[in-house]
Amino acid sequence: MILIFPCKLPTINSLSSPTSWFAWLLTSLPLRYFRTDEGRQPLWRKLSIPSRKISPYRLIIVLRLVILGFFFHYRLMHPVSDAYGLWLTSVICEIWFAISWILDQFPKWHPIERETYLDRLSLSLAGIDVFVSTVDPLKEPPLITANTVLSILAVDYPADKVSCYALSETSEFARKWVPFCRKFSIEPRAPEWYFAQKIDYLRDKVHPEFVRERRAMKREYEEFKVRINALVARSQKVPEEGWTMQDGTPWPGNSVRDHPGMIQVFLGRDGACDMDSDKLPSLIYVSREKRPGFDHHKKAGAMNALVRVSAVLSNSPYILNVDCDHYINNSKALREAMCFMMDPISGSKICYVQFPQRFEGIDLHDRYSNRNVVFFDINMKGLDGIQGPIYVGTGCVFRRRALYGCDAPVKKKAPGKTCNCWPNPEKKLEKRFGQSPVFVASTLCEEGGIVQSTDSASFLNEALHVISCGYEDKTEWGKEVGWIYGSVTEDILTGFKMHCHGWRSVYCMPKRPAFKGSAPINLSDRLHQVLRWALGSVEIFLSRHCPIWYGYGCGLKPLERFSYINSVIYPWTSIPLVIYCTLPAFCLLTGKFIIPEISNYASIVFMCLFLSIAATGILEMQWGGVNIDDWWRNEQFWVIGGVSSHLFALFQGLLKVLGGVETNFTVTSKGGDDGGFSELYLFKWTSLLIPPTTLLIVNLIGVAAGVANAINNGYESWGPLFGKLFFAFWVIVHLYPFLKGMMGRQDRAPTIVVVWSIILASLCSLLWVRVNPFLPKSEGPVLEICGLDCD
Repeated sequence: MILIFPCKLPTINSLSSPTSWFAWLLTSLPLRYFRTDEGRQPLWRKLSIPSRKISPYRLIIVLRLVILGFFFHYRLMHPVSDAYGLWLTSVICEIWFAISWILDQFPKWHPIERETYLDRLSLSLAGIDVFVSTVDPLKEPPLITANTVLSILAVDYPADKVSCYALSETSEFARKWVPFCRKFSIEPRAPEWYFAQKIDYLRDKVHPEFVRERRAMKREYEEFKVRINALVARSQKVPEEGWTMQDGTPWPGNSVRDHPGMIQVFLGRDGACDMDSDKLPSLIYVSREKRPGFDHHKKAGAMNALVRVSAVLSNSPYILNVDCDHYINNSKALREAMCFMMDPISGSKICYVQFPQRFEGIDLHDRYSNRNVVFFDINMKGLDGIQGPIYVGTGCVFRRRALYGCDAPVKKKAPGKTCNCWPNPEKKLEKRFGQSPVFVASTLCEEGGIVQSTDSASFLNEALHVISCGYEDKTEWGKEVGWIYGSVTEDILTGFKMHCHGWRSVYCMPKRPAFKGSAPINLSDRLHQVLRWALGSVEIFLSRHCPIWYGYGCGLKPLERFSYINSVIYPWTSIPLVIYCTLPAFCLLTGKFIIPEISNYASIVFMCLFLSIAATGILEMQWGGVNIDDWWRNEQFWVIGGVSSHLFALFQGLLKVLGGVETNFTVTSKGGDDGGFSELYLFKWTSLLIPPTTLLIVNLIGVAAGVANAINNGYESWGPLFGKLFFAFWVIVHLYPFLKGMMGRQDRAPTIVVVWSIILASLCSLLWVRVNPFLPKSEGPVLEICGLDCD
């Protein structure tokens, strides 16, 4: 590059050295030649985990692999001759656990963290369409949805750049709440959670104006809650002829499963202002058409309908997806996401920015590991160092273009590889996206913006058309475009397809959590939630999109594939886990064990294995910032969920995919209870409770039988007993939170569960002692005539 400087150059003789030339340049050139191009400055930076934390962690992983090799060599070379079946079963289970550990461990090899520069963001921010999804108004109360919508409308982002698609009665209250949040920089901006904070807002000499307005706003919110709750109570008393609108005509939504598409604009772009005459974001209610006989694909179908209708009405280049119970806890959350999406260096390759899920209203000890801290603070950081985190279904900002099934941009395409999206002939676009000229035209606008039209009514007609039941017929929606169908956990499948197209995702963890939500603290609800997740994984495993065989030769990185394989095979671990948890009881009942008499070499191998397992956990907690309580609760619930929800999900998935037996979709309860943690102690019957209860009783029977046998046989029998007791206590300790949840507030277990579990445990124990399949069969004593006359 040649630069022409507007100044007089000195002669060679006047400058005695190269240093003089440099000094002359610094003093003679205008300041503009040394200014940094702010438009090219990165908006974020990567923070690697310090080597003092990550290097020992990697070393322990390698050592653990080596120790596993010695462990399995010993196990295979030293069978138990008098209990061969017992030994073989345990070895098969241990091999499966080792494979499962490898798939879970190596995606955490290169964890990273990220830091954003909000001050470098351009003043001209891109538009964002926000989707708030809801299913059941009884389990997802409208007041919670209203708080989520209010937190979105009050977000720290240009109002004309935000459009919210949801059901809400909050538009009038938002005109008062939003200016209050902006004026005093309120956090969080969901009123229910803001007013519930146990803080002294009068501390530090707060301005009297704030105190006065806060009290007035709290009164307004209490009145708003009364109106919402009154509407909910009224809606539960449906008139015989159904609901009618103000003009007397029947309301189209009287039938939940049979109604036309409905769109209502609460706050539009024109004239939507708050009490201070400042603009408010758009707020639009959308209900897609539903007819009997059509497969609506649950949440995935609803999201795809919102993608299309938002493209017609606003067409922002980015989309935020939140569940109705996940409010914005950090008003700058959207700006945090834009630091990655609008980054001039790597932003164009990012398909979505995933935020961690944080929860309110969970008991102090997090008995059932609702917070999932290990997953969000350890696993997801590890994935962020590979190709990015998986999509978890909420709290995620998408690039609209990535949702359309396009390949990630590359500098130079491989020979024979073509982009599967733009540009395409019009007929191919219609075959891909559907018969809507307005929507098809919107897909060509990479920077967003709606297609200009002289007739505003045509937009409404097109919007209703794209949410009709038959719109997706003979298109690629749910196959290559939008949220992918085929599993109740559409989130994993959708993120997997994007990564297969070469995109990468980003994990954003601001200091103040971006989103907070509700979680089912009741044992039965929690198990049903885990059941649904596991069922979705089984469906993906049995589909053509299984990461074991799908997506080779594309943009998916090997370690990222490991994580996706682990996410779909973990329910299968339930079978060896249930078997392994029953082995201690059978060892105690039969007097046999899964290993022969331990030598010094075996003792060293076993001790090294236990130490490596403990060291791996400790080092993970260190670099992930997870405390030991959260880590231990996660370990316990891995066993509880594995022997109950995962096992049921496995059989339900096989019946559904192979036998065509449909399973019901269960929405977990997300409402806050005025009774604090009363839901924690509430018992709800479910068959998911039977397997872990049976395991507990079987192992307790085994412990009692083993101790009784040792007492009867004398001192020498106590030595071999300790290994079996340790094995049994390992199971009991992991199931302890389940036992505590079963006892409930009344310190007693439900009769029906106890009866069924005792029956199953007794049958297993009696059959085992009677049949004893893992012990060699003997012919019994041989009777010979001794020659004595006993008569």
